[in-house]
Amino acid sequence: MKLGLVVDLDTCVGCHACGTACKQWNTSGTIGPLSDERPYEKDPSGSWLNRIRTYEVGDSPHSKTVNMPMSCMHCEDAACVTVCPTGASYKREEDGIVLIDQDKCMGCNLCSWACPYGARELDPSSGTMKKCTLCVDRIYDEQLPEAERQPACVLTCPTSSRVFGDFDDPDSDVSKLTRERAGQQLMPELGYNPVNTYLPPRNPKQQDQVKVSAMQGVKQLVNRIINR
Repeated sequence: MKLGLVVDLDTCVGCHACGTACKQWNTSGTIGPLSDERPYEKDPSGSWLNRIRTYEVGDSPHSKTVNMPMSCMHCEDAACVTVCPTGASYKREEDGIVLIDQDKCMGCNLCSWACPYGARELDPSSGTMKKCTLCVDRIYDEQLPEAERQPACVLTCPTSSRVFGDFDDPDSDVSKLTRERAGQQLMPELGYNPVNTYLPPRNPKQQDQVKVSAMQGVKQLVNRIINR
């Protein structure tokens, strides 16, 4: 089993819902509180395990805004695991998820420096590293309905631009999307073999069809909120 995420760069609208849901869930989850500094002041800062970078690509008038969510890639040959002096960073054999043992982490920052994706953050409150866990405490919780056993970021995405699944299963949604849309790893030349995959932009005609579907998803989410 090789669990991970597919992210569709066409349909991500940069709303930050995934980052907010990630922080909310993990603050009360297995890795402990994700602390904030000066949360109600002019320059707040804090630990976020999922961040959205926004880029403008191409030349005007044909430029395009691309929103790119970034979190732990759960690499098959993870540099963060290799450099960790205490064994706190490790990759699970059963599902490929990269985790951090909070009891072993001494906050030395080596893993953060080794990660080329900027996926690790030192929590100033605990003095330990925090990162995306793929909501491991959620996806295996048999007390939840099966449809809800997914990472918080996937469940909250209003445009369904994030898909969770097993890349070792050729019939899984993530495997099918990767094949059909020529999904790409981020910086594969580094040799870390990241599991998470990004779907590149479609041609203009396909994009129009996807935008309609994405807007329908947003409207459905708004209606659910209003009708609560």
